[in-house]
Amino acid sequence: MASDPWQGHDAAVLFTVLLTGVPTVVGLAVYLGSRLTRQARRRTTPFRTWRDVSLAAAGAALALYLWGLLHVLFLDGQEQAEECERQRPEGTPALVGRRGDFIPLRLVCEASDGRDYTVVIPGYINPSLTVLLLLALLGGVVSLLLHHKQRTSTRKKG
Repeated sequence: MASDPWQGHDAAVLFTVLLTGVPTVVGLAVYLGSRLTRQARRRTTPFRTWRDVSLAAAGAALALYLWGLLHVLFLDGQEQAEECERQRPEGTPALVGRRGDFIPLRLVCEASDGRDYTVVIPGYINPSLTVLLLLALLGGVVSLLLHHKQRTSTRKKG
């Protein structure tokens, strides 16, 4: 129920992301592994290298995100509430709710004074995701620019 102050993460979304994310990570790993063959390395170009860097960063970010989701998956609602109590900062009044956010990935414990704090999800997950996604974006942009430059110079020669 949406009005439940102790709702946590939506189980349907959690399982959907896990069930689609795992095959995606495996597929990316297989593809990137195929790029390491001798035949593939002979055909490498700068834009392909940057594309693969971008895909590797995106795959690592997805794997890390799934790792964070697993931390939530293995704790039921009661265990999440107990974790909120265990990690309640000194001087924080009674807890009035808990919510699960997917972006950024966190399980938030809400106190009666309006303050909140995050539990369960390791602290390195979201900062690492930010860095990996920026690297993926950078690699994708550089790859596109190099590919465009290569196609433009090929057309001028032809």
